[in-house]
Amino acid sequence: MENHTRLTEFMILGLSSDPQAQVFLFFVFLIIYATTFIGNSAIIFIVKTETSLHTPMFFFLSHLALVDICYSSVTVPKMLETLLATKKSISLVGCITQIFFFNHFVCADVFLLSAMAYDRYVAICDPLHYSTVMTKTMCWQMVGGAWFMGLFDAMLNGLPFMHLNFCRHNLLNHYTCEISAVLSLSCSGTSLNYKLLFASCFLFGFSSFLLILVSYIYIISTILKIQAGKRRSKAFSTCSSHLIVVCLFYLSVFSRYLQPRSESFTYFDKVSSIQYLVLSPLLNPIIYSLKNKELKTIMWKMCEKHG
Repeated sequence: MENHTRLTEFMILGLSSDPQAQVFLFFVFLIIYATTFIGNSAIIFIVKTETSLHTPMFFFLSHLALVDICYSSVTVPKMLETLLATKKSISLVGCITQIFFFNHFVCADVFLLSAMAYDRYVAICDPLHYSTVMTKTMCWQMVGGAWFMGLFDAMLNGLPFMHLNFCRHNLLNHYTCEISAVLSLSCSGTSLNYKLLFASCFLFGFSSFLLILVSYIYIISTILKIQAGKRRSKAFSTCSSHLIVVCLFYLSVFSRYLQPRSESFTYFDKVSSIQYLVLSPLLNPIIYSLKNKELKTIMWKMCEKHG
């Protein structure tokens, strides 16, 4: 039997090897992370304190904001640390932990987006029964289901990593523990991991996307039937911000994970992954704040009150 030295840590190559570029990137991503944390925290606080926002739509939005904070906190703080650290490394345990929680929060995120799409579907397509369908119990069940599906996805993709051996070079060609980048370093058979990754993408990614797609087919069909222009505009404005967030998120994720399997990880892959790893949690509060009149009005009032 051939002897191998089992690796216990990876050296992170990151986005750039230029020290000046690393300092610049540190401040850019620090600003992005701080804005993400403050923006999403503000949404949670406003929804919690303003009784006029105690509706299913804002209930889901506050939980989406919470998931976005967790989602961003899994990868960005470690990335900031490695940008300035002399030794740019992460332990094997730390890497598996990052993969586990990243899958957890991303999956919870997509199912919360599905819940928000269903909420808009009921509000626009069946408004007379909205209060009886979207009850407090129903909302909590949908949120709980999103968190549970996230945990299931995390276990499905994270736990099999514990049985892999890493005995090749320890240079991780990424700025975070992205599944494909880590699997390329394993000297064990990874076919099961890739099958589970594909299965989870199909089971969780496409199923949630299908729920959103079907909801919006009915929503758009209903909106087009509305005769009054003002009512039609109001109906569309209530779901336009959610639709923008969904499109940005799914386009970036699908463009990455629908690529043919490859052992190499290019610089383009690293740069393109910034959209869903770093920018999505930042864009969500910005888009919802700019597109939602109620939220924007309350934010301005709070700023004037404490200004």
